[in-house]
Amino acid sequence: MSSSSRKSRITSAAHVIYTNAVYWPNYRVYNGDTPGQLNYGCINRVYYAFANVMPDGGVLLSDEYADARAPCDGVQGALGSLMHLKARYPHLQVLLSIGGGESAETFPIVASNAVLRDNFARSARGLVEASGLDGIDIVWEYPCTPQQGNDFLALVAAIRIHLPEDRYLLTAALPAAKPILQNIDLQQTSAYLDTLNLTAYDFFGDWTHKSGHHAQLYAINKDEPSGASGAQYIMSSGVPGKKILLGIPLFGRSFLHVTGPGHKNRGSGGNDGSFEYSQLPRKGTKEQVDKRAVAAQCVGGDGGFVTYDNPDTVKGLFYWSAPSDAKDTKRSLVATGFKTLHSS
Repeated sequence: MSSSSRKSRITSAAHVIYTNAVYWPNYRVYNGDTPGQLNYGCINRVYYAFANVMPDGGVLLSDEYADARAPCDGVQGALGSLMHLKARYPHLQVLLSIGGGESAETFPIVASNAVLRDNFARSARGLVEASGLDGIDIVWEYPCTPQQGNDFLALVAAIRIHLPEDRYLLTAALPAAKPILQNIDLQQTSAYLDTLNLTAYDFFGDWTHKSGHHAQLYAINKDEPSGASGAQYIMSSGVPGKKILLGIPLFGRSFLHVTGPGHKNRGSGGNDGSFEYSQLPRKGTKEQVDKRAVAAQCVGGDGGFVTYDNPDTVKGLFYWSAPSDAKDTKRSLVATGFKTLHSS
């Protein structure tokens, strides 16, 4: 894509009132999923996950076969498919999501060194330009100290030198957890970002000592994290609300042998403690909504207490991960979020 057409795409995107974004993990190719299966009538941004960060600051695609060679929607590779979809849907933005769990140990090293930060920014731009992407998304899980928070700010500042805001999008994912957020100068950091993707889920899971709603909008107890408290903290730090995308999980967390939140964790069902949203509610269970927490749940069967979001709890705006959504439009969270945004 030429610099002039990319600038036109980014400029036109600035006039989009709402963003309904999804993450598309490249490993889903091996499940038979493809980007072409998504409904782009209600999606205007796709984060292609993940590219890896190297110790020298270089950015590399993580799976050459899935990204560039696997048969996918009549072309080669899932990334190739998204590039064709961009041509078909002028409103669609595609960003390369860099990081995730495999880069958690590398990000602190790269971000702490000015030379490595510059290498990262140059390498990221090279990938973006070669692939025709609209920008990048940073998923550092997560800056855990004040020094790492300063390094995170320095990293996004370095990226903006090579990916200027009039031509490229730059976003970052951060958790809705004050212990992490307070390490970062959020106001300064957000000045370099187009959006801050707030991962408002995984508050509870098989790693916590008790059961709880893993994507609750409001905390039942004061000491619990929630989507609302995370967003409130970020905005109180000087970040405009319009720059925050609230994350919606397209999966549920399972707690066996309990009937709701607040019980001792006695193990989990599903695949590593979770079920894809398209598999919920579980067979033989009744779906309910906890109106206090604004969270859906089903109890019984092979999942025990399963906590997730459903059409009654979704208020948008980005989703992990797209292939796990329900195919039925009435049940689809991505479609529901889009309708909610455009009716508000």
